[in-house]
Amino acid sequence: MPYIAPEVVQEAKRMDLLTYLKNYEPFELVHFSGSTYTTKTHDSLKISNGKWMWWSRGIGGRSALDYLIKVRDYTFLEAVQTIAGQAAITPPVSLPAEKTTEKKLLLPKKNCNRTRVVSYLKSRGIDADIIKFCLQTGIVYESENYHNAVFVGRDREGNPRYAALRGIGTDFIGDANGSDKNYSFSVPTEGNSEKVHLFESAIDLLSYATLQKMDGQNWRAEHLLSLAGVYQPAKEIERSKVPAALTRYLKEYPEITEVELHLDNDHAGRMAVKAIRTVLPRQYLTRDKPPLKGKDCNDCLCIRLGIGITERAKKKIGRSCER
Repeated sequence: MPYIAPEVVQEAKRMDLLTYLKNYEPFELVHFSGSTYTTKTHDSLKISNGKWMWWSRGIGGRSALDYLIKVRDYTFLEAVQTIAGQAAITPPVSLPAEKTTEKKLLLPKKNCNRTRVVSYLKSRGIDADIIKFCLQTGIVYESENYHNAVFVGRDREGNPRYAALRGIGTDFIGDANGSDKNYSFSVPTEGNSEKVHLFESAIDLLSYATLQKMDGQNWRAEHLLSLAGVYQPAKEIERSKVPAALTRYLKEYPEITEVELHLDNDHAGRMAVKAIRTVLPRQYLTRDKPPLKGKDCNDCLCIRLGIGITERAKKKIGRSCER
C-alpha cells in the first residue's frame, strides 16, 4: 500500500470543500444565494459556513476529503492523493473572509396560478381552510419560475424576513436569498396566549394546525413556530444554544411562559428536544409532545387521514429541481 506522510494527510483534512471546488473544480461550483453554493451534479448539496450537506441523501461533512469519500465514493487513500496532488500542482488560494452586510430578503416572484402549491399542500393532508388562510395572508405561495412552495417568515410588524423554498414533487430544499433565520415560518395566536408550539418545519406546523382543527380545537388559539432547518445541538448538550428563531420569538412575545416541543421521532429530533430543554432558561415550562404516530407531525396527520406514502407520491405535482 502506498505510504502517505502524516503531514500530507493532515493538510488534506484541513481543506474545506468550497476552497477545493473554487481552486480545482470551478466548473462544478454553482452560486446558490448569499454565501451558499451548490454543485452542478447534485443541486440538493449545499455548501455554507465551512460545512456541506447533501440534503436528498442526509449526508454531510466539513472537508473536501469528506466530500470525495461520501459523495464521490473515493477510498480514503484516493481522496488524500487527489487533494494532495492538486495542491502540489497549484497551491490553493485561501478565500477572503466574507463581509458582513445587512440581509435584504429577495422573495421569489409569486406565480399568478397557485394550482401546484394548493395540490401539494392537499397531498400532505393540510386542511383546505388553513391553506386558504395561508394564501390569503401571503405566508405561503407558489413561486413563478420554478413553482416551488414558498413559506414566508415575518417579524411582529408583518415584514417578510425569511422564506423557505420547498420543491413541489422534487427533493429541492433551500432558503430565499437574504433570509434571516431568526424569523422562520410562524403563525402567531389571534388572541392572547402564554404558550408556543415548536416544530421542525412549516409543513409540520400546518399539519399540527390541521390535527387541532380536526379535533374541534381553535388552531389559532396558541403560537405556532417552526425552525429554519433541523436544529443541531452541540456535542456537549450543556453547551448548546437555544434555536435562534425561538430566542427571537420569546423576545417578541415576552408573555410566553410555556414551550411545547413537537419535534421528530428520530435520533436528531430527540437530541434536539433534550438540548432545548437543557439550555432554555428555567422561567419557561417545557413539554415534550412528539407525534403519536410516524416520524413527524405530517406523518401523524397522513396516517390519521389514511394517506399512504405511495398515494402521497402520486399526488405530487412538480417539475425539475431549481438550480
